[in-house]
Amino acid sequence: MGRPPRRLLDRETIVRAGLDLVDAHGADALSVNRVAAELGVKGPSLYNYISGRDDLVDGIRELIVAEMELDLTVTPWTATLDAWARSYRAAFGAHPKAVPLLVARPIRSPGALRAYAVAFAGLREAGWPEHRVLPVVWAVECFLLGAALTAGPPVVAAAPDDPPPGVEALFDAGPKEFDAAFETGLAALIRGLAFELDGLLR
Repeated sequence: MGRPPRRLLDRETIVRAGLDLVDAHGADALSVNRVAAELGVKGPSLYNYISGRDDLVDGIRELIVAEMELDLTVTPWTATLDAWARSYRAAFGAHPKAVPLLVARPIRSPGALRAYAVAFAGLREAGWPEHRVLPVVWAVECFLLGAALTAGPPVVAAAPDDPPPGVEALFDAGPKEFDAAFETGLAALIRGLAFELDGLLR
């Protein structure tokens, strides 16, 4: 028999299989051997395309960031930040089980660095002083990662037999309440940052 007409493996196929595995089974399920099994091959064959589990995580970050809308042209800067935040939440919220992997791994992905570059450039153009640019971006990102994690199961799965009074809303919380929490938090964050910048520019 001749050789296959096309390559059966490539880096994107491997990394996407890793993301699918994490989406289905959680961060602890990710390993080179487990991804290989999902693809129907032996583990060592993957090392022609990836260097190991950390490389898989870097690739997963690249795939998720690729789902973000980075070519933002809206003005003013608060609208740009709002659009960037919503795109970030949508991308990472679609893969909440991957978030623990990503926060534990230093950022090396070109796509992730480009996302930071877009955010940094928008803040600098708006007049933010250089020493405040990184703290502002990280403050927003911390909020967004939390929002992505709450896109998953409810915080409280069922009411206990004798709950303390006044917490009934916890037991009925779902996507609508999480969306409202996101809208509340993002609006408050942007208003606070706008107030700070106004003070800095006076």
